[in-house]
Amino acid sequence: MRAIGLMSGTSMDGVDVALLDTDGETVSAFGPTGYRAYSEDERALLRAALREGALLTDRTARTPLLQKAEDLITRAHAEAVELFLERNGLSRGDIAVVGFHGQTVLHRPELKLTVQIGDGVALRQRLGIPVVHDLRQADVAAGGQGAPLVPVFHRALADTAGLPRPLAVVNIGGVANVTFIDADGGLLAFDTGPGNALLDDWMAERTGTAVDAGGATAARGRPDEQILAWLLVHPYFARRPPKSLDRNAFAHRIVGNVATEDGAATLAAFTARSIARGADFLKAPPALWVVCGGGAKNPTLLRLLGQATGAAVKTGEDVGWSSDFLEAQAFAFLAVRSMKGLPLTYPSTTGVPAPVTGGVFTE
Repeated sequence: MRAIGLMSGTSMDGVDVALLDTDGETVSAFGPTGYRAYSEDERALLRAALREGALLTDRTARTPLLQKAEDLITRAHAEAVELFLERNGLSRGDIAVVGFHGQTVLHRPELKLTVQIGDGVALRQRLGIPVVHDLRQADVAAGGQGAPLVPVFHRALADTAGLPRPLAVVNIGGVANVTFIDADGGLLAFDTGPGNALLDDWMAERTGTAVDAGGATAARGRPDEQILAWLLVHPYFARRPPKSLDRNAFAHRIVGNVATEDGAATLAAFTARSIARGADFLKAPPALWVVCGGGAKNPTLLRLLGQATGAAVKTGEDVGWSSDFLEAQAFAFLAVRSMKGLPLTYPSTTGVPAPVTGGVFTE
């Protein structure tokens, strides 16, 4: 089945598009990918929506600002798909389904509350292609964390690539999450802690550019070991998984009023060490950690992760995957699983009491 997956992550830089041939259990072929960037004005609106979304107590409520942001998300995703089809010579009839994650503005599973803005019905009407959306809510409603959703796709990728077990697959977006795959294919997955969000926020505040390109700033700094020791005794890291985090669970200003380089170095080390701490819950540590997401482009972060784990660290590209588009591919895969009523989440990935499917299918 040919499916398109869409992803707009916590970095809020744009919409990733990916085509996948899959039956929802295996991956037959990877198709082309695409991207629709947000303008600075659009990113500003989404940042404001993130702040306003934090105040929601009803997942269906929309303030005027949130409604404006939701309209933007729907329109931007539609434009991304339309451009993708045009550039790749595809018709709408070539696509069986679109997996639409939307933009997370609030994730509070302990309150059974997760909010992704984006109108799946409106997207279906504009594209003329069936859409699966609202992929987290069923898990949260059933008592799960609603995240991470991607582990079942990670296992399918690892099977296809024949990677060694036990294996760790890390996605470093705004929040970092890991999928551990044991020798028998069993899954354990959870959010490990901050990903790029703190470093991005630090760089935006200090330099006006919301990224430490190539990890160059962090590489010039010196991490504050006292602050790191204090951060890593946070109770979240000792809490047994499954568990998940909101993007704003930690703040970039925790490093204090230090030089830009030293703050970046401390935050990068915090991300790497909190990821490595995830292996504390395993019987056998992975020999290989595969890193995807924006963090795969940061050699300083990769080096720090290698030091923290004492194991081999590779990027998705090193093993034949696409770090940039893996999550978009995952939502194509999950959309097909949803259509077939297959589980998206498991007790060992989100803490849901029993395996559960999810998503709303708009035919």
